[in-house]
Amino acid sequence: MSNWRIPLSDLDYGTEEEAAALRVLRSGWLSMGPEVEAFEAEFAEFIGVKHAIAVANGTAALHLSYLALGLGRGDEIIQPAINFVAAANMTVAVGATPVFADIPGVQEPTIDPGDLEKRITSRTKAVVVMHYGGYLCRMAEICAICRRHGLALIEDACHAVGARYMDPEHRPPHGKMAGTLGDVACFSFFSNKNMATGEGGMVVTDRDDLAERLRFLRSHGMTTLTWDRHKGHASSYNVVSHGFNYRLDEIRAALGRAQLRKLRENNRLRGEIVASYRRQLAGLPAWTVPFADYFGDSAYHLMIAVVPDEPVRGKVVKALHEAGVQTSLHYPSIADFKAFRSFTADGLEHSRSFAGRTITLPLFPKMTEKQVEEISTLIGRMYAVRAELRREA
Repeated sequence: MSNWRIPLSDLDYGTEEEAAALRVLRSGWLSMGPEVEAFEAEFAEFIGVKHAIAVANGTAALHLSYLALGLGRGDEIIQPAINFVAAANMTVAVGATPVFADIPGVQEPTIDPGDLEKRITSRTKAVVVMHYGGYLCRMAEICAICRRHGLALIEDACHAVGARYMDPEHRPPHGKMAGTLGDVACFSFFSNKNMATGEGGMVVTDRDDLAERLRFLRSHGMTTLTWDRHKGHASSYNVVSHGFNYRLDEIRAALGRAQLRKLRENNRLRGEIVASYRRQLAGLPAWTVPFADYFGDSAYHLMIAVVPDEPVRGKVVKALHEAGVQTSLHYPSIADFKAFRSFTADGLEHSRSFAGRTITLPLFPKMTEKQVEEISTLIGRMYAVRAELRREA
């Protein structure tokens, strides 16, 4: 259905997903029920966490996490300026203030622990980390900062499903999976994610108190669900909190179960494609492929290249689009969006430099070596032409 010869991302869907959807249709039950329960149990086991609560999308996961932690008016939530806008939007939605922190540099576009700690005030109540592109943040340092200051730690793990944190010095939480490193974590199963169900998300936690609140808030604050009443386990319900309809449906849960079974292999294939890109782009002058020195296990969600300056970025994107190659930008600096200009956003030099120079290149499990070579050749050829023109001038 894409008009691009090489799309930015593509689904790995086949007979497994067809069978999953058909299983739900034949069951006659579409709302949250046994497929959701099975998906939650399988996901929790996969990443090694006590509680997994399936929700409508990743944004709902963030919203419920903030509410379950009691974050609200007067509170500050420190978070990266380089992220999708959902984390910041949900901060404003609960009445809190987003405080944007910088990244260490364009080679590592995850939140800088040193800059994070400098921004802590008496109003700071929580920190959001985002494992950019599938590469985990400096979690040993960040966890220590949160413990020192008594701050809740929320993982935006939407890019990092299946990744594991490996610390060079084996400091805690070395060896743990993304999503198990803080108080609560959020995942997205949007169509471009490593696990894709169209919409859908998951909130995970080891804390029983948070899990209880998350489950109530997910479904209108009700004590029993429609599926419970259908099974005859309850005939009525109470409402114990002011909640939402953030439930996941059965078809998406069934698709998620099929996608989860493919995740390890697909992440491995993504890693091979990223390695190929790195080899072929290595000789480009003044280009950076972030996380070159990354120590650990990535989910390889994004293939990012940082070019020398914004004019070069525009020319590369134009050349690739003319050749039928889709690109994107992950992400503009949230602090510079019109809706967030009223919030303090000083000292974000690295974030702004990254946002102006980064290009997201195609990456998906079924991508071929030939496609990587074609993209890399197009970029290299454009550079060769520019170099020749400079010599002639």
